[in-house]
Amino acid sequence: MSQPSAGEGATVLVVEDEPSIADVLAIALRYHRFRVLVASSVREARTHVAGTRPDAVLLDVMLPDGDGRLLARELRGSCPDTAIVFLTARDAPAEIVGGLGLGDDYITKPFNIDEVVARVGAVLRRTRPAADGSESDVLPSAPPLRYQGLELDETTYTVRREGRQVQLTPTEYALLRFLVRNGGRVVTKEQLLRHVWSYEHAAESTVVETYISYLRRKLAPLGAPEITTRRGVGYGLA
Repeated sequence: MSQPSAGEGATVLVVEDEPSIADVLAIALRYHRFRVLVASSVREARTHVAGTRPDAVLLDVMLPDGDGRLLARELRGSCPDTAIVFLTARDAPAEIVGGLGLGDDYITKPFNIDEVVARVGAVLRRTRPAADGSESDVLPSAPPLRYQGLELDETTYTVRREGRQVQLTPTEYALLRFLVRNGGRVVTKEQLLRHVWSYEHAAESTVVETYISYLRRKLAPLGAPEITTRRGVGYGLA
């Protein structure tokens, strides 16, 4: 499992009109401690840029109200220090060469989410060096979280029970961490969306239910505390 990168302090604007793709990108980037803004159109992206100059833009080319490459040209003029990473299904060599002429990197769909996060981080290290000139990503150690034999190592991002280890994705880990921190209390879907996914409003989404299901299947072989459902209320650890 990949570990969080040094995304603290960096803002990434995700410009993607496919909600499922935008959600996956936002979740992964937030897990790696980036501040994330999401836009589904050129118009919405311009609004975000006007209000908050992002450090990087993850930009689709085919948008419902315009061409992402035109937006990239605008950004080059108005925000020359903003890194631009294209993320698009257009994979012809001429498209890639043209995109690299406008932006800092070019990633084709389908993509590997860990690669996308790594390449955004790499671009930012080139365009936004640390104030002291250091590129160290070393984070301070933290004591493990424990609950009924379950141990979450906040330094290595591993989960163990009685010496056995389970491999979780970044989002599964963040979800379990929040449940553990709340002990036996029931937390609502709204709380999970806000604290795990950084959603400010409880939109009609099945993301919580989907990840609870993933987490239950992975923890079951360890005999870990059961994730219980309080119908109409939320979830907790037995």
